[in-house]
Parts: sequence; C-alpha cells; structure tokens
Amino acid sequence: MENILASLCGTSPEDPLPVWVRGSVGHCFNQLTLSVIPHVILAVVSACFLGTPRSGSDVPCRPSWGWRIATSFLLAGLFLADTIPATISQQELGPVYLEVLANGTAAVTWLVHGFALFMLCRSIHGFTRGPAALALLTLSPLPSFIITLVWYCQSGTAWSPAHPGASSRFAILCLQLASLLAYVVSYLFPTAGRQHFLSINYSWQQDQPISEPGIPVPDPQRVAEDGESWLSRFFYTWMNPLMERGYQQKLNQPQDVYVLPHQLQTARVCDRFYSCWQKKVALQQAEEETVSLTSPVIAGGEGSSDAPDSPHHAQEAVRFLSVLHAAFGLRFYTLGLLKLADSLLDFSGPLLLNLLVNFMESRQEPLSHGILYALGLFAGSFLGALLRSQFRYEMNKMALMVRAAVISAIYRKALRVSSTSLARFTVGEIVNFMSTDTDRLINFCQSFHELWSLPVQLAITLYLLYQQVGVAFLGGVALALLLVPINKIIANRIMVNNEKMLKHKDTRVKLMTEFLCGIRVIKFYAWEKHFSTRIKSCRAKELQKLRAVSYLDALCVYMWAALPVVVSIAIFVTYVLLGHQLTATKVFTALALVGMLILPLNCFPWVLNAILEAKVSLDRIQQFFELMDQDLEAYYALDSPSDTATAMEMQCAAFSWVPVEDKSTRQPSSTGTLQLHIENLSVRKGMLLGVVGKVGSGKSSLLAAITGELIKQGGRVYVCDLEQGFGLATQEPWIQFTTVRKNILFGREYDARLYEEVLEACALSEDLNILPASDQTEVGENGVTLSGGQKARIALARAIYQEKELYLLDDPLAAVDADVANHIMRKCIFGVLKHKTRVLCTHRTEFLEKADALLLMDNGRIVKTGTPADILPLVEAFPKFKDTDKEHKDKAPNEQEQEEAIKTEAEEPTQNNNLIHKEEEKKEGAVAFQVYKAYWMAMGSYLAISILFSLFLMQASRNISDWWLSYWISSISQTANTSVMACSASLPSPELLLFSTAGLVSPIQDLDKTPGPPNGSVDVNFYLIVYGSIAGANSLFTIIRAFLFAYGALRAAAVIHDRLLQRVLKATVTFFDTTPTGRVLNRFSSDLYCVDDSLPFILNIFLANIYGLLGMLVIMTYGLPWIGLVLLPLAVVYFFIQRYYRFTSRELKRLCSVTLSPIYSHFSETLSGLSTIRAMRATKRFELENQLRLEQNQRCLFASNTVMEWLDIRLQMIGVAVVTAIAGIAIIQHQKQLGNPGLVGLALSYALSVTNLLSGLIASFTHTEMLMVSVERTEEYTTDIPMEPQDKLVQVSADWPSEGLVEFQQVVLAYRAGLPNALDGVSFTVYPGEKLGIVGRTGSGKSTLFLALFRMVEMKSGLILLDGVDSQLVGLEELRSRLAIIPQDPFLFSGSIRENLDPQGKQTDAELREVLEQCHLWDAVTQMGGLDSELGERGKSLSVGQRQLVCLARALLTQAKVLCIDEATASVDQKTDQLLQQTIRQRFADKTVLTIAHRLNTILDSDRVLVMQGGRVAELDSPARLSQKDGSLFQHLLHSRQQ
Repeated sequence: MENILASLCGTSPEDPLPVWVRGSVGHCFNQLTLSVIPHVILAVVSACFLGTPRSGSDVPCRPSWGWRIATSFLLAGLFLADTIPATISQQELGPVYLEVLANGTAAVTWLVHGFALFMLCRSIHGFTRGPAALALLTLSPLPSFIITLVWYCQSGTAWSPAHPGASSRFAILCLQLASLLAYVVSYLFPTAGRQHFLSINYSWQQDQPISEPGIPVPDPQRVAEDGESWLSRFFYTWMNPLMERGYQQKLNQPQDVYVLPHQLQTARVCDRFYSCWQKKVALQQAEEETVSLTSPVIAGGEGSSDAPDSPHHAQEAVRFLSVLHAAFGLRFYTLGLLKLADSLLDFSGPLLLNLLVNFMESRQEPLSHGILYALGLFAGSFLGALLRSQFRYEMNKMALMVRAAVISAIYRKALRVSSTSLARFTVGEIVNFMSTDTDRLINFCQSFHELWSLPVQLAITLYLLYQQVGVAFLGGVALALLLVPINKIIANRIMVNNEKMLKHKDTRVKLMTEFLCGIRVIKFYAWEKHFSTRIKSCRAKELQKLRAVSYLDALCVYMWAALPVVVSIAIFVTYVLLGHQLTATKVFTALALVGMLILPLNCFPWVLNAILEAKVSLDRIQQFFELMDQDLEAYYALDSPSDTATAMEMQCAAFSWVPVEDKSTRQPSSTGTLQLHIENLSVRKGMLLGVVGKVGSGKSSLLAAITGELIKQGGRVYVCDLEQGFGLATQEPWIQFTTVRKNILFGREYDARLYEEVLEACALSEDLNILPASDQTEVGENGVTLSGGQKARIALARAIYQEKELYLLDDPLAAVDADVANHIMRKCIFGVLKHKTRVLCTHRTEFLEKADALLLMDNGRIVKTGTPADILPLVEAFPKFKDTDKEHKDKAPNEQEQEEAIKTEAEEPTQNNNLIHKEEEKKEGAVAFQVYKAYWMAMGSYLAISILFSLFLMQASRNISDWWLSYWISSISQTANTSVMACSASLPSPELLLFSTAGLVSPIQDLDKTPGPPNGSVDVNFYLIVYGSIAGANSLFTIIRAFLFAYGALRAAAVIHDRLLQRVLKATVTFFDTTPTGRVLNRFSSDLYCVDDSLPFILNIFLANIYGLLGMLVIMTYGLPWIGLVLLPLAVVYFFIQRYYRFTSRELKRLCSVTLSPIYSHFSETLSGLSTIRAMRATKRFELENQLRLEQNQRCLFASNTVMEWLDIRLQMIGVAVVTAIAGIAIIQHQKQLGNPGLVGLALSYALSVTNLLSGLIASFTHTEMLMVSVERTEEYTTDIPMEPQDKLVQVSADWPSEGLVEFQQVVLAYRAGLPNALDGVSFTVYPGEKLGIVGRTGSGKSTLFLALFRMVEMKSGLILLDGVDSQLVGLEELRSRLAIIPQDPFLFSGSIRENLDPQGKQTDAELREVLEQCHLWDAVTQMGGLDSELGERGKSLSVGQRQLVCLARALLTQAKVLCIDEATASVDQKTDQLLQQTIRQRFADKTVLTIAHRLNTILDSDRVLVMQGGRVAELDSPARLSQKDGSLFQHLLHSRQQ
C-alpha cells in the first residue's frame, strides 16, 4: 500500500503521505484527503437523491434551483478542463496520475450532484431549498481550493508567463472558486415570490391523499416513506417532522400520525390476501373435481344431499398458513438475505479488533495496515448498522402486513360463519384469536429468521474460537451446554409457580370485584375487616408464589450474567493447562467471541418457545377458519311461488340449532336442543302475524329460521326481496357502543323527517329529553346506561329506520310498561309499519287482538293457526300463560318505577357532561419525581441503598477483572520484549498442574522452592488466580444483587398493595358511585401486576444498563484519555436524541393503546350482534368499519416501530463514531509509542458493545417510565381518595342503643357539592318499638334517610340522635354494627352460607339454624348440603327471593334495636312476602322498625306512615287517618295503585 501511494505521489515509501512539505501543506496530502475524499462523500450522498420521485404538480421550480444546477454542471466542466493543462505541463504542480485522479473524481461528483439537484427540483422539495446536508457537503472541498490558492500565491507561479500551464490552471481555479461562491449565494437567497407559495398550496389540495370523510387531512398529510430518497430511507429522516411534533406534544390523536405507506394500507393488503385465498380455493376445487372424476363412487355415494355443501369442503381444506405463504412468502424469505449479511458482518468487529491489537503489539507492521484495520472497523460497523436497521424495519412492515391480513380475515370469517357452528366458541375465545393468537403469529415472523441465523452464528463463533485457542474452547462450551438443561428446569419451575400465582391473583381480583359490587351493603354491615382479611390472605398466597418466581428468576439472571466470565475462565485455564502462552490478542478476541457465543445460546430456548406458541395459535385459527359458512343460496329457494303477494313461505321445513355431523358425536347434549318443524307457513305481504306460545316453544327459533341463522335439514324456505334483508328487533336488544342517534341510523343517511317519525313511533322522544345530550348521548357498552325498556325501543327504532319490507319483532313489548306498549302498538306496529309485513312474537296477548293471523307454537311445531278470536282463548287457557301474563301486568308499573330510578341514577353523576362517568385522568408528560420517591419508600431506604451498592460492587468487580486481564497482557508483552526467550519452556508440565489436589494453587508453592525462570509460569498462575478470584467476587456480588433486588421488589409490591387496599376500604360511598368498578379493579389487577412483575424486571435491566454504561466510560477514558474529546460532544448529541425520542415514543405508545381497544370492542360487539347485522345486510359496512379501525391502529403502530428504528440508527452511528475514534486515536498513539495495546484492546472491545448499551438504556428507561405509571396510579388512589371520618369522639355502652329512639333534627344532606339537596331540613322522631312506614315517589329521598342514618353520606347540617347520642360522634364501625338493615338488592358473596350469615363467626350453629328456620330457608339449605355449602359468585345457587331471605336472616342475627328495611318487591312472590312480613312482626315486636315500602299494602298495618316529597317530610300520621284525609299525598298514592 505504501508503494502504491509513493508511486502515485512521487514520494519515498518510508513517508508516502507527508503532511507538511517546505512550509505548506503537502500537495499529495491536500489532493487525496482534502479533495478526493470530500468529493467522494458528496458524490455518494448526491447519488442517494437520484431516485427521488416527481411530485404530481407541475409547479415551476424556484429560480435558485436553476442557478445551482447550472453551477454544478459548470464546475464539472471546469474540473475536466483542468486535467488538460495538468497532463500537458507535467510535474509542475504534482504527478500526472494524482491530478487526473483528483480532477476526474471531482468532475464525476459535480455531474452526479447536478442530476441529483435536477431530480430534487422536480420533487416535493422543489419549493424549499432542498436538504441542508447536501448544501453543506458542497462546501467540503473548499479547504483544498484555498490551500492550493495560497500555494500559488506563495510560489509566485500564478501569473508568470514562464509557466503557461500553471497560470492557466490558476485561472481555472479562480473560476472554480467563483462558481462555488455563486452556488452558495443562490442557495442562501431564495427568489421565489409570494404567488409561488399560494400556487403550491393549491396544488397540494388537488394532490391530497384520499382519506376517510370527516377526518381532516392535516397540513398536507404525508404518506410515510413513499417517495423518499435512499438516504432518507436509511436514516429515517422522513420521520423528523413527526419527531418534531411529538417533541412539541402535538401528537394527540391518531390523525396526527403519517398515513401508512401505499403497500401497507389495510385495504391493499387484504385485497392481495383474499385474491391468494381465492386462487387456493380454486386450485383445491380443481383438484377435488379431478379426484371425483377418477373415482365416480365417491361422487355418487352420498347422493344429492351433499351438493349444497361441496364448496365448503373445498374451503375447509385450504390451509391458512399456505395462503399467508402465497401472499407474503417471497418477500419474507428475501429479507433473510439481509439477516445473513448482517450476521456475517457481526463477526468483522472481533476479527479486525484482533488484527488491530496485533498491529499495536508487533510494532513491525507498516502504518498503512493500521489505517486499513481502522477503516475496516468503521466500514464493518457502519454497514452492519444500516443492514440491521433495514432488516428490522422491513420485518416490522412485514409483521404489520400479516397482522392486517389475519385480523381482517378473522373478522370477515366471523361475519360469514353460520351462528350454529360459531356457538362452539365463546365470544372471549374468538376475540382472543384476534388479539393473543395474532400476536403470536407475528412473533413467529421475527422468530423464524432467528431459527436459522442463530445456529449459523453459533457455528461461526465456535470455529473462530477454535482458530484462536484450539481445542481449549471445548472446556468453555461444555460448561455453557451444561447450563442449558439447568436453565430449562428452572424455567419449568418458574412456569408452574407462575400459573399458581395467577390462580391466586384471579381469586383475589374476583373477591375484589365482589367487594366493589357490594360495597354499600358491606359498609351497612361494617364488614370491611372481614373482607380485608380474606383479600389479604389471598394476597399472601399470591406473594408466596411470586416470591418463588422472583428468586428462581434471580437465579436465572445470575447464571446468565455469570456465564461469560465462567466460560472465558474455563477456556483460558484449559488453554494454559494445555501448555500454551496467552497473548493479548488471544485473550481479547476470545473474550469478544465468548460474548457473541452466549447470546445465541440464551436466545434459542425463547425462539423455539415462540415458534411452538405460534404453531398452537395457528392451529386454533385454522379450526376457526374451518367452521361452516352461512350459505344463503343453498338455504333459500330462489324461485318465487305462483302467488306474487307472498312475502315469505316455508314448506315441510325442518331446522335445528346443532349441525347434523355434531349430533352423532354429542348425543347427550343435543337431545335437549330444540328442533323446529314447519309443515306449511305462508305470510302474505302487508299482514301482521302474531306468534304466541309458552316459554321455550320455539318462537325466537322461528324468526332465526326466517333470517337463515339455523341449520336447514330439509324443505323449502322462500323470502321475497332477499337482498334487502329484514328489519329485526331481537329479544335481547343489541345496542352499539356509540351515540343513540348512530344506533338508530345504523349506517344510513340522516333523514330528519323519517327520524322524527321513528322516534315518535317508538315513544323515544321524552326519553331523549331526559338524557344529558339528547340523541348525541353516548350509550355504554351493550347500552349499560339505558334501562331495559329504552334499549328495546332503540333497537326497534333502528329496525324501523332501515325501511325494510319484512319486519321480525321478537317481543319488543316485554320490557316496557303498559302505556308505552299501547303507544308502540298504535303508533308503530299499526302506524309507521302498517303497510309492511310484520311477524310479532310476544307474551302480551292482549295486544294481538287486531292481528291478521296468529300462530300458536309448542315444542317447535305450529300447533294451530287462525284468527285472534280462535287462538287467544286457547292461549288464555294455557295455565302457565295466565301467570306470566299477570306477572307482566304486576311488574309493569313497578318496572316503570325501576326504570325511573335507573334514569335518575344515571342522571346524578352526569350533570355537566354527556359521557357516563368522569373521564379517567391521564397524566401527561414525564412521570413525576414523587412517584419514584414513593416506590423508593415502599421498598425501604436501607434496602434500596444496599441494592444500589451491590450493583456498584458487581459492575466494579466486572470491570476490574477485565482491567486485570489487560494489565496481565501488557506485562507479558513487556517481559516478552525485554527477554525474548521461549516462554513455553518455563511452563510446568501440564500433568503436574492437572493432577495436583489443590488444582491451581499447589504447583505455585512447588515452583517457589525451585528457582524458576524470571517470567515463568509462576506469573501466569499468579495472574490467573487473581483473575479467578476477582471473577469469583464478581459472581458473588451478582448473586447478592439478584436476590436483594428480588426481595426489595417483593417488599415494595406488598407495601403498595396494603396501602392501596386500606385506603379503598375506607373510601366514601360517593367515591364508589362516581368511579366505575372497572377503574378501581384496574388498579388492583393490571396496575398491581405491573408493580409485582413487569416493573422489577425492567427496572433491573435499566439499573444494570446505567451501571454498565458508567463502567464502560470509566474503562474507556482510563485506557485512552484522549477519547474524552470525542465522548463529550457525542454525549450531548445522545442526550438530545434520547429526549426527542422519549417524548414522541411516549405519545405514540399511548396512541397505539388508545386505538387498539376499539378494534377489540368493535369485534366483540359485532359478535354479539351478528344476527342483527346479517339480517339487516350490514356486513359490508361493518367490515369496512373494522378496516378503518385497524388502519388507525396500524398507522400508530407503524410510526411507533419506525421511531424505534429512527433512534436506533442514530445510536448505532454514535457507536460507529466511538469505535472509529478509538481506533484512530490508538493508531496515533502507536505512532508516538504511547499506546498500551492491552488497554486499547480493552477500550475497543467495550466500544463494540456501546450501541447495544445505549439503545438498551433508552429502551429500558422509557419502559420503566411507562411502568412507573402503574405506581403513579396506585399512589393516586392511596393519597387522593376521599375517606370516611375515622375518629371516635364518644365511647358508648355495649348495649347502645338500648331503647331504639331515633330522632332526625333539621337534617340537610346533598350527595355531592353542586348537586341539589337530597334531604332538605328533615325532622321527625320514631319512638322506641314503633313501626314506621316510609313512602314517596321515586327520588323523594326515601333511601337517603337510611344513608344519613348509617352515615354513608355525611350531612351538611342537622343532627341524628340515637337514644339521645349524636351519631356523628360515634365511631363508624360501632354505629353501623349496632343497627340492622335489609337492603333493597340482596348482596351475597362467594363462600359458605355460614360465612354469608355471620362473617365474623360470632354465632353458634344452633342460632344460625333457628334463624334460617324462621326465614323458611332451612329446607333449601339442607338440600344444598348444610351451612358449609358454597353459594357461588354473588350467591348464584340461590334464587333471588331466597337471597332476600338470607339478608333477612342476617338482620335477625344482629339483635339490633333499630331495623331498617328497604323493601324489594320485584324478587319475592306474594306468598313468601306474607311469610316475611309475619316473621318481621314476630321477631321485631319490641324493636324500632323503619320500612321503605313500594307495595303500600305492606305498611298499612304500621303504627305511622311518613310521606316524603322532594327531600322534605310531607305528611306523618297513622295510615288510617292519612287515607281518610282528603287531598293527602298518601291517599293519592293509594288510589293510583288501585287503578
């Protein structure tokens, strides 16, 4: 290389590139390094912009572009011109070849640059100045120009006639400088006027990407990546505007993110996928046909029954994987090439490092070799970084494509599957296909390439190790392989414990759910302590398993951390024992290689695991895709009957809910399923057909048969206008999670006249007035915020608004009261729909008198058809019917009241906004310091400090062991240099070492006795022992740190949970009313899971990364102090990059999760409403909606993934800079004879891992921040929840209240500040032993009286006295435990009957039995298996009435002097009710009883009646007097009931 340079420059080979010649910069150095290299870089960067696509608009460029293009071409010409005098007048300035090389490079560069500018000018950059980097690079050759200019002036050859060649070259040089100046000026001064900008904006509007209507396209919304230059693609500069936005915190909704690149857009991906699917199906069918032709037996064997099913069999056989393969396979495999190149480049680092350290040790090699190695290190790490980044980026895109295809395919399949076969899976399972299983498939995409690349890496690494240390490598590898089975055993134990832990966690969350659902009752009974102990015992079991998991995990981490050290020690020991000499190069290269060996070994189990999981998921999805589709063509007869007036007819049709093939397999279960046989049914257009029959007679199944949801086993079904679909209102109304108006419109255009008409017909107008935002009110999931009647009517309204011809109405009148039912019959069924064909199933036969015909169904058959006059008497004669009907009538007014109550409850929290509950606060920006402090305190300061200290010791010992190696090597190389002698002679025989009992120690003593050679193996042994002991210490510190950390994290988890639980137990009832249960549960389930499990894991990695980075910096600056100059600017760059990244990444992660849940909720909503969606023929629209939601989420995911790559490539570049800088500094030091090869090797081997550490640090920090949010949320509840007053100001006697005297004095109470008073100055007295009935309209404050008495809500003013003691002064628990209450909704928790009656365990069995007998429950209890039999969740093994009785039994047990009864009428039949009243009268004869009554007859025999109105006492007197008194409210209530 020196010789080449010397001949090119005409210098001596000893110093080929002199920097300083005769007082100025050497010409050769000037031309090569200051002219050729900058020009080459400019050429490469310009070339990257050659592929820039044109923009659609024909806007003229700014004039400045023209100037720059012209000067570029002019400069190219000038450089070419310069070669002519250079070749003619040889050797005047420099050797010919050098000049030709320099000028040729420059000419080519400026040509390329000119073309690049031309392309840029025609692209989107045309109305900007273009990329700034390009303009800056054009200035890089400037120093060379100036140096040459100065040289001319100094030498005086500029204008001398004696040197015509030189003077012409000088002229050309001046012209070149002038052109460059013109270029810079035209770049700096834009000359475009205002008009241009306007026209540009105009052209943008024409050229906007099409997006969905209603979503504004923000400032010409960029399509990601499409149309970017190579440079921009490699370094993701097209992400910069987005990063800028994220940094300014302007990323608030999914629309702020780039549109997906063209090839990733969901619609395109799906089209491609489905076309592949179609091809596969066609192939399959073709194959099947050829098979059936060759074997006619198969075709004819089954007869014709198989004909309609034939397409399905073909479809069944299509493997989902093969379709994915056909659609995405080619692209997926080609990515493997990138991976391969990257894997091979990974090895360049250690090998070049080896060569470089060799070069420094030998001091014999020429300098050029060192420079080459340094350049090689640069090129290898640079290219490796680009390839790795591109591979990951393309892989992410691939995964997004697969995800889009799989999710939309599953959705599409769900819409097409027949409901009967869909019933095999639960909704939860099917949603799981879309979430978990799809995620696993995507993980497989990543794992597949690892599966082949890891063995390749392993093989190469082992081969290189063998090259370095020969057979010795087997010692280390054997150790590493030994650890694999051990790891597997530990992993299995972790799995087992994890499963158990999750079981305990589920139990705890279930308990928590029960606790939150029954919070009012628990507070009434003062049972918080009991629940607290139950939850805590569950938590203790959970923590016990968590402890096992954590400690096993710590062991795993320890082995993983200690492995490299142990393996390398094993290798070195073996190597030395085999009688070889260790050298610096050997040690360092081996260390680097061992590091590379560990990763594949550790990854492999995970990769296999991911692949097995993907296989399981794929099989599950495959099963789902093999379900039968609904085949309407085979189901319905297409030929219309002779009579054109027929709307629908069935002949000899038989239907079933279970497919035929399933029946043989599931004989026992299928006997219970209903078969439907319709001999002959014909419905004329425009008639109203009523369908009646007892419960379970097949009315709903008949409607399902009409819409095609059942399996037809034979016969003929005809429906007129099939494409149009049906107007269907199902029995359980299906409501979407959106506004009321959108629910009714259901995808149709808004037509004001029709809409009003429909609302009026369905009696919805006044309901909408009550709702906070009228028809723009959000309805909760499945319509939770509406009452049953409102849901039914909205579903009905939706059906009517669709304007179909055939209406199927399944008992829309069940949930509404009599007035509304009349209104609907009159205005809707005989009003808006009077010309349509209607099939109405109902139990309320009184409304069917005007029907055109009735069907009476029983057991799946039509028993009789006829006019209402024929059929209705029969129905009335059915004894079951009378009951149900009367029950309906009884229930109606009561239900109406319940509905009102529900409405008022719904109204309460929503005074100011139309969404149901207060929005959950989302903390913006970074996590506050307080949160970290809270976690620190939860862990305990001493513990936290000791953890940090053990971390420090671990890192220090690790770095010291590395330093010791380098020290040892330097001393070896020094002794080797001073006394060059055969060191191997000084080694003791390997046998001696191997067979001595004390291993390495004893030979040393022997050697001490025998005078050995000066630098003999005593040294080696001494160094090895020190190295081994440092490594041992490191190992010890590692294990201490691992276990301390596990212990600390467990302690923090325990403390955080206990604090949270204590606080929630003491929270006020108001808090639970305004906070959805789910939100509190979230704190106890997912947030605590983070604190238990995810947070410690990530925090551990984060701390290790911080310490690792610090250790690395210390070693690097110790080895090469000059590197500090490079590290400081890089640190600043790193700081800004990571800050930029964290802001954007956090916002994008949030957007990802915000856009993800709509996909799943929309899917589960679709599944629950499948019959409605299909009947109304809305499947296409729902598929599109799913695609839009998916597209939104994919946009955010894509951006989030790309941001990671944006960061990664920048960090990799920092790493490349560090490596190159170290190599360069090392070479310079070597030249100056300063370097210590050992330390340089150490610094370089650390530098090679710098990028992984930097990106690991940022990733773990952002992740820790995200998980810290969980601590923040639990902290928010432990500090901010309003608490019930805990103080006791008065000590009361054990039997208080002994009399039972209750006095209210001017009580004023409001539920929350800002709400009207619920009690407004209430005063009355209840005397001991008196029975007081309380009545009043809904919302008059009846129940509030009890809340005030039990201090569930604190009063604003006034007093409540019990036996003369102010209840405000008594401790809450005492107060509540001395009063008894029977609440309106009976609350039971899972556990035994004994626990439910007496959670504190104070009563004897005899007492419990006596009470149960008095409540007429003992028989039921003995049937269930006695007092210790389990009740199930919320007591579901008892009927509602029995639950009510259990609550009465509880009240009987309390022996309290004051009993409050909030009477629940709906759940108990008349007979039981009388028994209840009787028991209460007997048992509470001498006690004070307050009863809130809904059925007035229950309080007619009470001593006095209190009538409430608007939060005040309206009347208080005996029932007899009040009913006599004219105009009294009580009398009015009595009359309205009797009507």
